[in-house]
Amino acid sequence: MLKLEALTFHHSDSQGDQNYSFDLVGRAGEIVGLTGRSGSGKSTCLDLIAGFLTPVAGTVEVDGTNINARPPGQRPVTILFQNNNLFEHLGVRENVALGVNPSLKLTPAENDQVAGALSKVGLGDMLKRSAASLSGGEQQRVALARSLVANKPVLLLDEPFSALDMDTRDEMLALVRSIVTERQLICLMVTHDVRDCDAVADRRYQMIVDSGNRRVEEVLP
Repeated sequence: MLKLEALTFHHSDSQGDQNYSFDLVGRAGEIVGLTGRSGSGKSTCLDLIAGFLTPVAGTVEVDGTNINARPPGQRPVTILFQNNNLFEHLGVRENVALGVNPSLKLTPAENDQVAGALSKVGLGDMLKRSAASLSGGEQQRVALARSLVANKPVLLLDEPFSALDMDTRDEMLALVRSIVTERQLICLMVTHDVRDCDAVADRRYQMIVDSGNRRVEEVLP
C-alpha cells in the first residue's frame, strides 16, 4: 500500500506562497488517477513520493514503512515522465538493463530478464535497436520495460502518454492496466485528461486549488 498522510510542501515564488497538502492511498493491483488543471501541483505530489522534493511535514509510506528519509535511488518507486525517459545514445537493451544494474554488466539470467521485459511490452524484436531510432510510443514502452526489471512495487506515471496519438495512447494505457494487475503494482497516474481515468483507473483523486493552498480530494463515484 502507498499512503500519503498529511504530506505537506511549502513553495514560494513570484506568485507568492503556495502550500500543498496530500492525503492519498493506493493499493496493490490498483491504478489511482490524479487529475487537476495545469500547475495545480500534480507533479509536485509525484516528486515528493519519488524523493525529488522534501516535505515539511507528513509521511510517505510504502507497505507500512516510512520512506521519507530515503534518497530517490533507494525508494521502492519507479517513475515515467512525458519526455526524456531514455538515454538516446544507448541501445534499447542498455536502456532497459539500467533498471537491473547501472554498470550494465549483466549476468545471463539478467540478460534474459531484460529480453523478457521487452517481450512483455511488445518490443522483443528491438533488443539491438538504438533508442534514438524509436517512435515516441516505442520509447515509452522501453521505459515501461525498464520499470518492470527494476521490480519496485510503486509505479508513478507523470502524463507519459499525453504526447502520443490517441490509438497509441489507448494501447499504452491498456498495457499499463494489464501489467499493474499481473504484477500487483501500486500505480499512481497523473493526467490532465479524465478520460484516462475513465479508461483504466480504479479510483480518482483531484487537486483542489484555493488561493495559495492546494489539496487532494478523492472523487467518489
